[in-house]
Amino acid sequence: MQTPQTDQLIGLEQSIAAAQRYLLSIQKPDGYWWADLESNVTITAEIILLHKVWGTDHERPLKKAERYLRSRQCDHGGWELFYNDGGDLSTSVEAYMALRLLGIPASDGALIKAKKFILSRGGISQCRIFTKLHLALIGCYQWQGLPSLPAWVMLLEPPFPVSIYELSSWARGSTVPLLIVFDQKPVYLVEPAFRLNELYAEGIENVRWEIPERGDWSDAFLWLDKAFKLAEAFNAVPFREAGLRQAEKWVIERQEASGDWGGIIPAMLNSMLALRALGYDANDPVVQRGLRAIDRFAVETEETYWVQACISPVWDTALALRALTDSGLAADHPALVQAGEWLLEKQILAYGDWSVKNPQGRPGGWAFEFENRFYPDVDDTAVVAMALQDITLPNEALKQSAIARAVRWIATMQCQTGGWAAFDIDNNQDWLNAIPYGDLKAMIDPSTADITARVLEMHGRLSDDATLAVSYADTLTAQRLARGLSYLMREQEPDGSWFGRWGVNYIYGTSGALSALALIAPERCQPQIERGVAWLVQCQNADGGWGETCRSYDDPSLKGQGPSTASQTAWALLGLIDAAFYPDSAAKSAVHSGIQYLLRTQHEDGTWQESEFTGTGFPGHFYIRYHLYYQHFPLMALGRYRQQL
Repeated sequence: MQTPQTDQLIGLEQSIAAAQRYLLSIQKPDGYWWADLESNVTITAEIILLHKVWGTDHERPLKKAERYLRSRQCDHGGWELFYNDGGDLSTSVEAYMALRLLGIPASDGALIKAKKFILSRGGISQCRIFTKLHLALIGCYQWQGLPSLPAWVMLLEPPFPVSIYELSSWARGSTVPLLIVFDQKPVYLVEPAFRLNELYAEGIENVRWEIPERGDWSDAFLWLDKAFKLAEAFNAVPFREAGLRQAEKWVIERQEASGDWGGIIPAMLNSMLALRALGYDANDPVVQRGLRAIDRFAVETEETYWVQACISPVWDTALALRALTDSGLAADHPALVQAGEWLLEKQILAYGDWSVKNPQGRPGGWAFEFENRFYPDVDDTAVVAMALQDITLPNEALKQSAIARAVRWIATMQCQTGGWAAFDIDNNQDWLNAIPYGDLKAMIDPSTADITARVLEMHGRLSDDATLAVSYADTLTAQRLARGLSYLMREQEPDGSWFGRWGVNYIYGTSGALSALALIAPERCQPQIERGVAWLVQCQNADGGWGETCRSYDDPSLKGQGPSTASQTAWALLGLIDAAFYPDSAAKSAVHSGIQYLLRTQHEDGTWQESEFTGTGFPGHFYIRYHLYYQHFPLMALGRYRQQL
């Protein structure tokens, strides 16, 4: 006779098997996993503008892009930054601009609705700097209202205290080409010609083409900006030509053979704009490679065409591997072997920008994308190392050498704080976020709790393998680990949670921290673990799931609050399960309810669905919907739950 517990186990086994079948069914022929990475419509809008500027718009299916933009417009008339956010001003202005570039008249019903929404939010004058930049390129905003970026910045090099290498990798890759664009201040004629005067709430005749004051110390930068503009007016910018030559050289050198720059559309878009401003021909090989690279980021269906901000095959593959092995798939399963060998081929053995501030480091990391030799990241590298450890490859010695090389690289990437950041070390000059150009507050790449937790978790999991432990013991030393652990403990919030930089938000950060602390220092960190567990338990939703709105980045009082999602429920469960050796009946009950939520919401084909954006690009400004997050994370959670049982 079956008991309720037996029924639950049967249901769990069936759910795991279905989820495994689905993941295996979508593996690519070469062995990797790769799904769409969805953001807001500005990426597509800016690529439409780029093709108009280059005259290559007739070569792309931009009629489908129009249908995509129309399909993303909300009933209130605006376009969203993330799902159900009520609409975002800058996003809506760029979508409006793109539709006008596609020949849609201002009298179109969709644009009439959009205009009403945009004006209600303050109009173009209240938009972010990058939106105004794109409008300036087509004469719909005055360059005078944008901050100056003097090209001589390129000539500042370490050990000078300020250089382009104090910018985050993503800001660096986007800003260097913009030094050229902001110097040239081009205005391109596009067909059909139009102005966006109707989107200035104060009336075009009343617009003040200037950078608004913030009312704090950062307004000192406005005086510097006025000095820069005065020098530009008199053609007296020092070292201008040398700076421009250096910027052009830097951009050309950092183009991948595949045509990418930095693996992200902003860097690719801005580099293409820089080449256009410098007078490159559309048939130049550098330009052609860049256009083809952008095309590879595009997603075309029968009805729509849109562009991803980035692509994530290495990340998707490593997480899919972890989910499949955590859920019991044999370590030598052919699908896992093929994926593991694909990952080994993607390890980066060249020096990148990280080596400027980390000259003692030796290459060994992985990047997020197919090709991105200049920008491997710590998070991907740690996850790949753990994924490879859990599978058995024909050449185990090669695998172990790759993991050891990765761990050595990660060790040298530790910041002075004791924590780890994504792409660089000690990239933490926060004043850079206060310059007028930095209104996205994403100019730096400081150490974070979530990445530090990933590194510590990697150490704990690899230490279970004696061979691997010996091979990297000389790099991830006890002293380094102690500093990392101290950093992670300091980062815990008073309520027991941890901030999540790269996932939304405190649920993500708390989950990762609990998994790390419970693995490497359960006794020492028992108070911190118990507080983190208690926080996760108290923010569980009535339906058994967990969810958190992207708004928690702007308003921490909303932390842990939001409609339940599969990915965020899985994160909470992973943290609780990994810390579940504590005799906490509330936590056990929460885990049981969370598992039931995942079982109940799974579809017959083994998948889960969610509309919410649970990945983070720039907190408060840019969010990502990873289309595999709500597949592999739930499977990972179910698998670890079964292991615990």
